[in-house]
Amino acid sequence: NQIGAAFWQTISGEHGLDSNGVYNGTSELQLERMSVYFNEASGNKYVPRAVLVDLEPGTMDAVRAGP
Repeated sequence: NQIGAAFWQTISGEHGLDSNGVYNGTSELQLERMSVYFNEASGNKYVPRAVLVDLEPGTMDAVRAGP
């Protein structure tokens, strides 16, 4: 799901998260609003609150090979 991936990449950047889900921002407002789109996981990492479904083979391969 290319649109979903682009959305989460943008939202992660706006909330001060790096590609591993670790907060590197500097704003209290970012942390206050983090729970709108993310859940806090172990190790102070944040994970998106979403389920994306796309059965196209290229998309599935990209998800399997993801970070």
